[in-house]
Amino acid sequence: MTGADQMAWLSLSIETDCLHAEALADALLEAGALAVSIEDADAGTADEKPQFGEPGSITRPGWDRSRVSALVKPDTDSRLLIGTCAAQAGLDALPTFTHEEVAEQDWVQVTQSQFEPIRVSERLWIVPSWHDAPDPAAMVLVMDPGMAFGTGSHPTTRLCLEWLERTISTGMSVLDYGCGSGILAIAAARLGAAEVLGVDIDEQAVTASTSNAQRNGVSARFQDSGRELSGQFDVVVANILANPLKVLAPAISGHVRRGGRLALSGILLEQTDDLIAAYAPWLPLAVADTRDGWVCLTGVKA
Repeated sequence: MTGADQMAWLSLSIETDCLHAEALADALLEAGALAVSIEDADAGTADEKPQFGEPGSITRPGWDRSRVSALVKPDTDSRLLIGTCAAQAGLDALPTFTHEEVAEQDWVQVTQSQFEPIRVSERLWIVPSWHDAPDPAAMVLVMDPGMAFGTGSHPTTRLCLEWLERTISTGMSVLDYGCGSGILAIAAARLGAAEVLGVDIDEQAVTASTSNAQRNGVSARFQDSGRELSGQFDVVVANILANPLKVLAPAISGHVRRGGRLALSGILLEQTDDLIAAYAPWLPLAVADTRDGWVCLTGVKA
């Protein structure tokens, strides 16, 4: 097929709210959309809202201003499709939307080409499932990009992985608070931790983490943060964002046993002092490492 013969697709971008975003996305998929995603319409602005929740609390993931994006066939009547799906989702009026043509591509190949093996250290690699391990003797974490955060490419994930490699010893218990894809929990298990638990507000993250743990052949448990979380751990790691880390300071600190270690990331360099102050009533934190403007804070509970 020549470039001139290739079919273009329509990319739809629809603004709605957290109460209707998921239902609208489901309706679009039922109507034949090739792919659908939900994002924060204010991402990248001062109004961006990170998602977080404290275990035991009742939470509803989503953004007040959500953007539902969908890829549909080129001959689709956008207004008719969106109007029909909006009504099915319970919206009273046609939401604001835009559309643009997207050239046909081998989407699988395009996606896979963006993710290469990542070397974390001398012995630790993160490798997508479609790649061979560059070093057969290395400890390999098999991770594919998906709907949950954490493929190892972000500086905060790398900072936490490097810290875990320096910290974990055989038989330790580990809590991954805000587990995303489960990469930190899986790494802890591979490094010798005996008991590993990950929690996340997002049910898709819990599902992804469970699947990733099975793929990597490790024993780790994952649960929704809406379930009660009890117990203390030798190591607690939380790679989320500064604001939820501050809000959750009592809960996160409470799960670190005396003599246990805590690592926090998702923190910008200029947010360091605020985070250290927020955790000071429970344990002292200090900068363990930095990368590209991001910080990893660690401490030991007395």
